[in-house]
Amino acid sequence: MAQWLDAEVVENYAWNQELFSVRVRTTPFEFVAGQFVRLGITTEDGRVQRAYSLVNGPDAEVLDFLVTRVEGGKLSPLLHHLQPGQTVQVSQPPSGFFTLNEVPDGDSLWLLSSGTGIGPYLSMLATDIPWQRFKRIHLVHAVRHTSDLAYRAQLEAWEQSHAKQFNYVPVVSREDCEGALRGRIPALIESGELEAAVGDQLTSDAQVMICGNPDMIKDAKVILDAKGLPKNLRRKPGNVTVEQYW
Repeated sequence: MAQWLDAEVVENYAWNQELFSVRVRTTPFEFVAGQFVRLGITTEDGRVQRAYSLVNGPDAEVLDFLVTRVEGGKLSPLLHHLQPGQTVQVSQPPSGFFTLNEVPDGDSLWLLSSGTGIGPYLSMLATDIPWQRFKRIHLVHAVRHTSDLAYRAQLEAWEQSHAKQFNYVPVVSREDCEGALRGRIPALIESGELEAAVGDQLTSDAQVMICGNPDMIKDAKVILDAKGLPKNLRRKPGNVTVEQYW
């Protein structure tokens, strides 16, 4: 049974009208980058809760959660209105297996995400593990609008500090955005445009993680499998590790 910690909101940062980052401080606890906890708020009808990935690295003092406000949702509108000093609850222990210790070794690591699915990757990249294990890392973040490109400054900073190892590829589907590809991740893989953008190839030496929209994941898996990159399973290691966000 889950235990709950009280956490104090230290910041509620708005990326745009719907996308925001809730940052809280609570009793320190251990987790593996890529795992998730549940956030909860107690209402007159009881606790409302939902799972969210930890965006921060395991050593950070402040916990960071990337959230989209869902119209008519039970929890996200409540989180959206939180102010510094208010309290939210964080479940224990952390859960999930979408972590790098579940991913086989390879030459390159492709981190494919849509929307808030970028969260686990930010946590992973805040550790030494991916930088030590993989020669080349490509993070692809697909969104609808330019304003949805959360944490872009941090990603571009990593691109500068790891210039020979890391590529950040924003993808925007509904408008033109300078420095971004246009379209959907599956189509960009199928056309070869994504590989051309990073100057690398999706071969059997690549490990791919996919997180976000189920349709994006389903379509990308089919295309990657056709390229000889099967799903990664504990009983049968492969090249593609997935996490569906809803």
